[in-house]
Amino acid sequence: MTVRTYRDAHGVPHVRAGSLLSLAHGQGEVTGRDRAWQLEHLRRRATGTSAAVLGPSALAWDRLARRATVAATARRAHAALEPETRAFVAAYVAGVNAGLHSDAPELRALGIAAEPWEEWTPLAVFLTQHLLFGSLPGKLWAHRAREVLGEDAALLSQEGPQAGGSNAWAVGGARTRTGSPMIGGDPHRVIEAPGVYQQVRLACEDPDDPFDVVGFTFPGVPGVQHFAHAGGVAWAITNAYADYQDVYAERLRREGGRVEALGPDGWETATSHVETVEVADRADEEVEVVVTARGPVLEGGPDEGAGLSLRAASVVLADLGFDALLPLLRARTVADVDLALDRWVEPVNNVVVADTTGAVRYRVAGRIPLRQDANRRGIVDAADPATAWGEWLTDLPRHDVPPDGHVVTANERRGPESDRIGTVFASPHRARRIHDLLDGRDHLVPEDFAEIHGDTLSLEAVALTGLVREVEKPIGPAGAVREQVLAWDHRMDATSTGAAAYAAWRSGLVRRLAADPVFAPLLVPVHDQVFAPWLDLTTRIGLALETLYAAGSPYGLDLRAHARAALTDAVAHPEAWGATHVVTPVHAFDLATDLEPPPVPALPVSGDTDCVRCTASVPGVTDACVRGSVARYVWDLADRQASGWVVPTGAHADPADPHHHDQLPLWVAGGLAPVITDWDRLEQEP
Repeated sequence: MTVRTYRDAHGVPHVRAGSLLSLAHGQGEVTGRDRAWQLEHLRRRATGTSAAVLGPSALAWDRLARRATVAATARRAHAALEPETRAFVAAYVAGVNAGLHSDAPELRALGIAAEPWEEWTPLAVFLTQHLLFGSLPGKLWAHRAREVLGEDAALLSQEGPQAGGSNAWAVGGARTRTGSPMIGGDPHRVIEAPGVYQQVRLACEDPDDPFDVVGFTFPGVPGVQHFAHAGGVAWAITNAYADYQDVYAERLRREGGRVEALGPDGWETATSHVETVEVADRADEEVEVVVTARGPVLEGGPDEGAGLSLRAASVVLADLGFDALLPLLRARTVADVDLALDRWVEPVNNVVVADTTGAVRYRVAGRIPLRQDANRRGIVDAADPATAWGEWLTDLPRHDVPPDGHVVTANERRGPESDRIGTVFASPHRARRIHDLLDGRDHLVPEDFAEIHGDTLSLEAVALTGLVREVEKPIGPAGAVREQVLAWDHRMDATSTGAAAYAAWRSGLVRRLAADPVFAPLLVPVHDQVFAPWLDLTTRIGLALETLYAAGSPYGLDLRAHARAALTDAVAHPEAWGATHVVTPVHAFDLATDLEPPPVPALPVSGDTDCVRCTASVPGVTDACVRGSVARYVWDLADRQASGWVVPTGAHADPADPHHHDQLPLWVAGGLAPVITDWDRLEQEP
């Protein structure tokens, strides 16, 4: 097995092998060496065993992972893989196990060893990354908010607090200096340490199966999935905000030693078994896993007489889209990538693809069920025949981009074509701003795309400062805050005093609205703790401010009185936005009271939630940047080494390694590291 690993100046692994399977083994092995703690944590989350080492803080997730049958679904999907894909995954897992070690500081702190992976584990890890990525949490919120507030959807139309966002755009060759297309973009997720995306290069030198791909992968998943440059073709994705998960209200009972659920044709047998979740520092917990004809029951159970079940494309099909991985690696053209993604399942993505022939294409990839509109708006009755799924949506949006054109996708509603795909989309601001920055521009080069990445203009702030203008100027310091906000250029720059004043006023307004009695019922928890980030009232109001303002005075709110009072709350705002808006990666140890995560510098960062430079804060909760661009990239189809990429921290998970967070200053500055593909410019590992 001939495998060689090289590193660039930032420690990014470049794996070179003489066959497909040896390459997969090499990718797994280098991942095991670089990300041992992260892989152990991901394996435990996927199998619902993280509370055994992290304690009660991880119990809510473990309970969900068990009830959602993550491991069982992964096993079914693994068994259904095409033989070549299964061999590819098996070789990767063998490499992971060869590279795994127990010398990571987190493993030492916990006093545990990294345990071997099974061949289905990568599928479980991938499913875990996306279980709450779809419409499930949003439907819980929509249903609850509608119960309290009625049909007025002012609070229901915004992106969820931890939903996946992203920017991606492409221009035709007639718009670039080289005459070849370019792609740029960045995925938005919770910023984690170690990072959720791993930069990697995979070069197979088998003369009968050659390919050479640079891109981003999920640690623990073989190949590259969402963002890559294969030399002749490159691609990128954003979350399409498609609706491929439904939530059913189940009536459950025990009858004759079995569990039954009330379905459209009466009482029917559900599968049921009990699993034990080990919890450090307290008694183990038993979890009953119930699966009805709709899907696994995530909350409630037969003893309560009711529960909520989840129906998802991946569970119904026993397919996680892994059979697309090899065709993606082997792709040479736009048509190849397009055909590969016909096998994609979930999450459903917007895809932009370009190749060296000049072709540029946009498409939606994934599986979306056809069913009635009620399913798409909230929780539906499991016994109602009208809520059953039908066929799969066909003819998903797809179009080619002319050489003198461009395409932008940023999770926004894309007109009537989006109506069949979903019901809730992100604000149009990021997409509109990228269009504005591309319109009328020719002779584009990668540096121009990097500047677009760094754009800090907040169109949300442009709208909301209208509310500040409408309120009467208070006397004294609060009046000075009003003038600061109105004189500000709407750019969320780390050095900006105006941005700091605006953010402080915005947070004050959010907190005042959240304390309004009309919203009091939404403060009462009605769902499991694991869903709390998506159901937090303050967070939801922060996301919906612009919608509330546009609605006038919904729910009898005196929005202008709250806005005027919030100017007083902002009097003591910091001198600059970056004083409080600092990048704050999330670590698994954060929730545990007795564990200290490895330190990462809390650097001030420009941008905010709805800027192209997405460095999201949570107004009313924290100014810290805990979510945003977890990678940035520019793919140049004329010269791959003119491309660039960066991640928020670094290539290695060990704090003692020089590449643990050496990309952080570059990421904060809005820069990109060069993509190096010349083997002579890389350092080969011993």
